Amino acid sequence: MRVRSICVYCGSRTGARPAYARAAAALGKAIAREGLTLVYGGGSVGLMGVVADSALAAGGRVIGVIPRILMKRELAHRGLTELVQTGSMQERKAKMAELSDAFVALPGGIGTLDELFEMWTWAQLGLHAKPCALINTEGYYDNLVAFLDRAALDGFLRPEIRSLLRVVPDLLSPSEFFTDP
Repeated sequence: MRVRSICVYCGSRTGARPAYARAAAALGKAIAREGLTLVYGGGSVGLMGVVADSALAAGGRVIGVIPRILMKRELAHRGLTELVQTGSMQERKAKMAELSDAFVALPGGIGTLDELFEMWTWAQLGLHAKPCALINTEGYYDNLVAFLDRAALDGFLRPEIRSLLRVVPDLLSPSEFFTDP
């Protein structure tokens, strides 16, 4: 499957380390440079705003998907190529999945994990065969990765399902997320 659009899940805050915003900016720019479409949560703040602004500044196509209830809370980005409004979070996730060929998580909180884990679960269930990846900027996801590896070791997560979630240390190129090392 050829990746033409990448869904990026990330924080609506920038976090405590400048490296997180740098990673978001580099990813947005790289997605645009490779001629891919960025699909994301539609906000103008936090890492969401950084990734979108960077892709737009590099001439990229950016589609934001935001539920009406979050239009004000996440300060919907008004300068996108396209802004899709949905009636619920469930509709948002489904629309983002429909528009995307791959899923990537930058640092973020429980919303970021919820969205990525749902797509990973859908892959486990065979609902899609789209790649999923974590960008582990400055080891942000180290403890989560250790937990997932432990879940696999202790028999709660089959190794082949664990391997469906790729972990990359930092941004190289979006296309490299989805090829074997």
